[in-house]
Amino acid sequence: MSGDRGAVELEGVTKRFGSMVAVDSMNLLVQPGEFLSLLGPSGCGKTTTLRMLAGFEQPDSGFIRISGQYVQGIPPYKRDVNTVFQHYALFPHMTVAENVAYGLRQKGVPKSDIAAKVAEALDMVQMSKLAERKPRQMSGGQQQRVAVARALVNRPSVLLLDEPLGALDRKLREEMQIELKLLQSRLGITFVFVTHDQEEAMSMSDRIAIMLDGHIEQLGDPETVYEHPSSAFVAGFIGRNNFWQGVATEHGIRADDGTNFVASRPEEDVPNDLPALAAVRPECINLSGELPSNMANVASGTVAGVSHFGDVLQYVVTSGQRDLLVLTPRAHVARFALGDSVYCSWSADDVYLFSARQADIVMADSENQQS
Repeated sequence: MSGDRGAVELEGVTKRFGSMVAVDSMNLLVQPGEFLSLLGPSGCGKTTTLRMLAGFEQPDSGFIRISGQYVQGIPPYKRDVNTVFQHYALFPHMTVAENVAYGLRQKGVPKSDIAAKVAEALDMVQMSKLAERKPRQMSGGQQQRVAVARALVNRPSVLLLDEPLGALDRKLREEMQIELKLLQSRLGITFVFVTHDQEEAMSMSDRIAIMLDGHIEQLGDPETVYEHPSSAFVAGFIGRNNFWQGVATEHGIRADDGTNFVASRPEEDVPNDLPALAAVRPECINLSGELPSNMANVASGTVAGVSHFGDVLQYVVTSGQRDLLVLTPRAHVARFALGDSVYCSWSADDVYLFSARQADIVMADSENQQS
């Protein structure tokens, strides 16, 4: 495995900047041809990790192997990787074709081969017709395509992407997500993609490494990290959740407001009477004008907000001293208006139960989502 082209391995990698530990004893194995995203909030260490893979930073301890080769001390231009940056870093005085050809010329590729390789790379990203334009004459999406073509023209074993879609508007960003994933699948090149956008990571990745404070909090495919978060932080960062603080009970949690919730699928084994967090995703909450008789968990409240998101309605329901987020399909029969009295209900299978070790992080994030 370690000798396969495109394999990426980090073993006990640590990087410090002064007294700050940016990456803390990280272990990671990326399979050849895999699309792996490093996902996390600002300052979690994801960009530092990418820069160490690229050769722009060196680890203080640990080892990095790319395609089975130890790369400590090897400069970026001698590694079989290329990087696509958020702001593309195109040469403004060069045409599209000249930008793409630059790396080939630096590597001494024969002139007779350069034109064919550039044409092939531009064709991959549908930019052949704009080969003679300068970067300033193109949109952000077109510049991003050129940056990808320039990075792929040498067919590196690994492509590193540092938030390359961050400067694009939402519609174009969603289109480029599809294009990048299709391109990666077709070429079979290993992609390591850095982002802070969980929807972006979920839509593109084979696996996601969710980072916090310099370490990987959870590593898995999108479905696993969404359906089975390993910690309260992951549950709050991937998708959205309603959180309750309280203490663990035999059947679930007794919230700080005295409400008892039943949980049948605890993600962490929290002993009874210890501080705990319960979480329920907004799409798992049923909204009704009448008291449901067949649900394990019920909370009454008043509709305090209604927002429209395409085919989904988002309700904010004030229940006691807290606000609950509820997502329902637009096609749902029942509609509610501001001030309506409602019941929120959910099954025991939809309650996540965690220890309270990350309570400060997730409760702050939960409040920000509801505001």
